[in-house]
Amino acid sequence: MLSATPTAAELAEYARTLGARARRASQRLAVVPGAQKNAWLKRSAALLRDRASDILDANARDVAAAPGYGLNAAAIDRLKLTVNRIELIARALEEIVLLPDPVGEVVEGQIRPNGLEIRKVRVPLGVVFFIYESRPNVTADAAALCVKSGNAVILRGGKEALHSNVALYEVLREAARETDLPEGAIQLVESTERSLVGELLRLRDYIDVTIPRGGKSLIERVVAEATMPVIKHFDGVCHVYVDESADLVMARAIIINAKVQRPSVCNAAECLLVHRAIAKTALPYLAQGLLEQGVELRGCSETCALVPQAKPATETDYRTEYGDLILSVKVVDDLTAAIAHIGEYGSHHTDAIVTGDLAAARRFIGEVDSAAVIVNASTRFNDGGEFGLGAEIGISTDKFHARGPCGLRELTSYKYVVFGTGQIRG
Repeated sequence: MLSATPTAAELAEYARTLGARARRASQRLAVVPGAQKNAWLKRSAALLRDRASDILDANARDVAAAPGYGLNAAAIDRLKLTVNRIELIARALEEIVLLPDPVGEVVEGQIRPNGLEIRKVRVPLGVVFFIYESRPNVTADAAALCVKSGNAVILRGGKEALHSNVALYEVLREAARETDLPEGAIQLVESTERSLVGELLRLRDYIDVTIPRGGKSLIERVVAEATMPVIKHFDGVCHVYVDESADLVMARAIIINAKVQRPSVCNAAECLLVHRAIAKTALPYLAQGLLEQGVELRGCSETCALVPQAKPATETDYRTEYGDLILSVKVVDDLTAAIAHIGEYGSHHTDAIVTGDLAAARRFIGEVDSAAVIVNASTRFNDGGEFGLGAEIGISTDKFHARGPCGLRELTSYKYVVFGTGQIRG
């Protein structure tokens, strides 16, 4: 344990201890049977329900202190737990039980002319350092996905959720002891010292990958300081483009859902693009539905002329992930202009087209370079649960290793396993 005012040397030693313990655990966890990992998930879910009152008491302390950390209403909502939200966390763990264990899966195989049998087999990444903000449910989700995929995990939540995270961690650790998981398979950084994050990001000999989940400043810091690979996305500037052939009733339902259903998340829409050929009819109709939901519109000059309630948009607006009931709007000349706008202002996260033209849909799919490209549906579907992955570790906009929602398989790598009968190379 750290002292109340730890020195730099103490923080470095604490980080190394966490890392070394996780490395040892990962070596054992890589060969733990799937049935044992599932037993831990089931026991964790049961204990979450049994300890709901204790977890809510801890969470109430965090919620009460939240305004002092400068959290807005949306952030406090992400932080807050209820009986129903704890039940959803427990169910998410039980859903992961039902997912296939990726460890040991043979991705592909062949028998060579010389008789060698070559298999490409999924293996855990090893040790995951997972750093996140505000949402205590992520503590359980991340631990569940890491352990199920055979990885040891070091969890570091934000100071604003410390009491909640500790309460959840105690449940997960107790279940781990009861089901004989390796000690150190799940660890929580219980210190809020900011410099401790830097110490952990230097531990490339112990930590195989870091996954940050939170605001842009957190992710930028992790990318700048990490000495190991990072799986991440910076922004969620997601677009919905309404093409000239779009069904406007469909388009209205999609943009309202994409913006309003949960505006604080990374796959919520932040910009509406409308084809100029239908703007005079479509924009007032779409805008009315959004305004009725309390959405503030910030638009180009044509948007403001067609929708008097809209405020003029700035260049910055089109690059902003609001995380709130604010939407930038722009009238574009055509599909080419829409794709160009997304390429210039987007974040390669999630972008959608509403169209009745198959050729337009195919071109949008081919030319928009995003982790998820969606045709005639809400951007809110870019989610591990909605894609059938179970609870996700996060969404990646990288192109190497993992892209899009990251579930169990994205937390594995592979190795080649070769069986011979005495062959030697000539």
